[in-house]
Amino acid sequence: MISRRVVLEGAMLGMGGLLLGAAARATTEVEIFPVVETAQGKVRGVSSGGINMFKGIRYGGETSSKNRFMPPTPAPKWAGVRDAIEYGQYAPQMPNSRVNDYTGLIMFDIQPGGMGEDCLVLNLWTPTLASGAKKPVLFHIHGGGFYGGSGNSPGYDGESLARFGDCVVITVNHRLGAFGYMNLTSEGSQFARSSVVGMMDVVQALQWVRENVAAFGGDPSRVLVFGQSGGGAKTSILMAMPSAQGLYQRAGVMSGATLKLAETEAAQKNTAQLLSILGIASGRAAKLQALSFETILAAQATMESADRARGEAPRSFSPTVDGVAIPGNPFDPVAPSISADVPMIISNVIDERAYRKNNFDLDEPGLRAFIARRVGEDRATAVLKMYRDEDPVATPFILQARFETDEVFRKPSLIQTERKAALGKAPAWSYLWRVPSPAYGGRYGTPHGSDVGPSLHDVRGGLNGTSAESVHLADQIASAWISFAATGNPNNPKTPRWPPYSLPARATLVFDHETRAESDPRGQFREFWEKEPPQRAG
Repeated sequence: MISRRVVLEGAMLGMGGLLLGAAARATTEVEIFPVVETAQGKVRGVSSGGINMFKGIRYGGETSSKNRFMPPTPAPKWAGVRDAIEYGQYAPQMPNSRVNDYTGLIMFDIQPGGMGEDCLVLNLWTPTLASGAKKPVLFHIHGGGFYGGSGNSPGYDGESLARFGDCVVITVNHRLGAFGYMNLTSEGSQFARSSVVGMMDVVQALQWVRENVAAFGGDPSRVLVFGQSGGGAKTSILMAMPSAQGLYQRAGVMSGATLKLAETEAAQKNTAQLLSILGIASGRAAKLQALSFETILAAQATMESADRARGEAPRSFSPTVDGVAIPGNPFDPVAPSISADVPMIISNVIDERAYRKNNFDLDEPGLRAFIARRVGEDRATAVLKMYRDEDPVATPFILQARFETDEVFRKPSLIQTERKAALGKAPAWSYLWRVPSPAYGGRYGTPHGSDVGPSLHDVRGGLNGTSAESVHLADQIASAWISFAATGNPNNPKTPRWPPYSLPARATLVFDHETRAESDPRGQFREFWEKEPPQRAG
């Protein structure tokens, strides 16, 4: 039977107790399967290329049956040694297909580990297991809104960042969709936290980090929580959760600025619809805990399919203000005071909404008609000219995405940054990613997620490519995140001087073919959308 310890160099040569030659050869053993003792029990990971990897570590108990829709429980303790060399389960969700080319580019169709409700697990990469090493910790929350994704996806692999930054990287799985956010508060007090348990899972994971990360070489007093898209939204919410305070010291919101949460009334209507599909009467929601997760997930898919058939946006389940775990909206009307001392980085990419579109053959008249539906016929020509003048060679498809990005992503991002800066305590930094993706001949422009791989110092994904420029940009942005985690300030030798955001300067680091700091980049577009009423025309 082969031992888990592999001896790479032979033992000392000798005969009859006598050494061969004047000096002995040293015995060198490399631990391929390191074991770390956590507060819950011992875990066995795997080491490769100088990085120790531990996957599928439990930070909470199972969430099925009577635990479904309930707050998370701590991971049970165990005896012996548990393997942490393969990914654990990820939350029940609709599988991602590759019908849309963009899904393949971000590898969201690949979610190893298997779907299931034993999904309160995390993955950890570290360059050292010395308990006194005190490396900065980068706790990354996956995207996918509140409905999909996992920290197991290849797009969130932390090995390269841990090696490049000499830091600890952690990704996390938590409950999603109806399982994490269905509002059952009208069904009884036992379901009082049902609409926020997915966020409570993330807090539970951060509690595990505080308790255990030192054993993996990390510093629990230097924890950066960050994520893109849904990960940015969850980070926004954590800033307003009392139970999360003190568990992290910096925060990053990439393309996910969240000011307000879903209204309780709308959330409860979604719940009523799902219960109706399942044939469960009002007041009998406890029956949900006896169903298989597959049955509930199928009902959720049925509800979303019916919405699409009516030409409506599919309804989804997301957190609501419960008054306790989430006392109020995270950044509305102001930034949360309970996290005033936590510095932030808040960012966007310039053509986010390209990921939601596939009308690549859009022409100039079609672009004008698209803009007119939002701003009216009388202003459409002038608004189109403003966007066209900024980028005369951009395709109508890209300008369509940029126009929508400015309202849906960039506007709330700037509001969040300004409200954070207005507290006058910990600073906020802003960046704008403008580097076009080479994918499919550049047809997407700079779409949603273009900065995710580089932020993790990983450019192997389809959105970025491995050109010299791509690698250079990854060096720059990953260094900023690492410096931010380590010191609370993203400035570092690889990027230009990056001032904090303040009014009226609105300093922003623009990642482009030549990275630079600018004051109020694209200011005319900011001013336009500040004045534009939020209602969509028609």
